[in-house]
Amino acid sequence: MSLQLRVYVPEHPLIKHWLGVARDAGTPSVLFRSAMTELGRWLTYEAVRNNWFPTEEIQVQTPLAPCLATVINPEVPVAVVPILRAGLALLEGAQSLLPLASIYHLGLKRNEETLEASCYLNKLPEQFAPQTRVLIPEPMLATGGSIMMAMSELTNRGVDPALVRIVSVVSAPPALQKLGAAYPSLNIYTAMIDEGLNAQGFIVPGLGDAGDRAFGTF
Repeated sequence: MSLQLRVYVPEHPLIKHWLGVARDAGTPSVLFRSAMTELGRWLTYEAVRNNWFPTEEIQVQTPLAPCLATVINPEVPVAVVPILRAGLALLEGAQSLLPLASIYHLGLKRNEETLEASCYLNKLPEQFAPQTRVLIPEPMLATGGSIMMAMSELTNRGVDPALVRIVSVVSAPPALQKLGAAYPSLNIYTAMIDEGLNAQGFIVPGLGDAGDRAFGTF
């Protein structure tokens, strides 16, 4: 079977609205955080609605009669892995839809000269349970260094890339190309694919530094 990276840009008016708010350089930190929370919520909604959750049929008793109902199988584990620090800006929105998910923090820092990623915090388990669904909130997929390191850590611990969903506010071709070559069964949900990167490795037009803008650390 031929596999190809699937990148979705949902045509949802609320995603478009909050992307515009987040892009605006005049948006204060408090409103930027709200925009990121909403983007995390709506991108997660899009990411999990198509055959990601395993379901099962059960019988329930309504006030009038018994009937069949489709519910999510609670035996299949769900994990959210925000990439610190900027991924925390999307976490609240994602967690509002996945309240029972386990949260595993992964702290990655980019060297601004070499653009290479390094890990300073890894709270992932030694091994994930089979069939674990994993959602990765990562606001920007730019050079691809951080997300490639995150995917390597996850797959080394038994995660199936086909069961991973990445939610990203803005993405650039270099990161998408690297992910597609290494993990062709991966699914990515992004508010926009931007044209490229500048000399400093930032997405253009992008958002600026999502972590600094979310936490007011300019």
